[in-house]
Amino acid sequence: MALVRCDMFSETLGLSTSMTVILPQESAGQIGMPGAGGTDVPVLYLLHGLSDDDTTWTRLTSIERYVAPLGLAVVMPQVHRSFYADEVHGLPYWTFLTEELPTLVSRFFRVSSDPQDTFVAGLSMGGYGAMKWALREPWRFGGAASLSGAVAMSHPSENADPEFAALTHRVFGDTATDGTPDDVLHLMRTADPATLPPLSVACGTEDFLYPSNLALVDEADGRGVPLTIDFGPGDHEWSYWDAAIQRVLDWLPLRTG
Repeated sequence: MALVRCDMFSETLGLSTSMTVILPQESAGQIGMPGAGGTDVPVLYLLHGLSDDDTTWTRLTSIERYVAPLGLAVVMPQVHRSFYADEVHGLPYWTFLTEELPTLVSRFFRVSSDPQDTFVAGLSMGGYGAMKWALREPWRFGGAASLSGAVAMSHPSENADPEFAALTHRVFGDTATDGTPDDVLHLMRTADPATLPPLSVACGTEDFLYPSNLALVDEADGRGVPLTIDFGPGDHEWSYWDAAIQRVLDWLPLRTG
């Protein structure tokens, strides 16, 4: 595998930013880590959580080792504490993620542009971002997965923590997110099941976000949206996500050949 730290300028954000990228490499000689590669390889956009950056998946899990035999590229962008949104009092990270980033990735790396070869997943804030992206633009993906996703955003005034309320005010403003394109529950409630890619939702039963994920499952059931559900023991921490991402990789509908 090749691990690339890519620093680039974003025209959308108007500043320099970065992404960490894992690229598949065919290898028969690397001891203990056989690799698969090729051209026009499938790609997974893997999104970070609120307190993380584009390097955290590679530092706190063995994601590089897990994807080596799959021939899968992994793109991990940096979006700071933006909730993958066009911030009301900040920068347009949703536009960066959904418009500029895929263009840059296709320009820089030899990955497939076929939606059947394109996937998105993330943890916590990144799980929210992954599910939001897949529900808003389902035609772009062959599958999407949320790990411990913060999938039930609410109006800032409803949150008792002043710091988090200030954060959501900066990102979403004073208007409630309920019923908007930033409301994942609403997006699921109004989705057309026939248009959606395969979706997976994982969360530990001891996680403080577990009730939110149950609510997402209820919305999917009410709409007739098929979900792969991975609920079991676990909290909001990296040993859970290290195990869960392996199950997501096993679940991804990667095309052979």
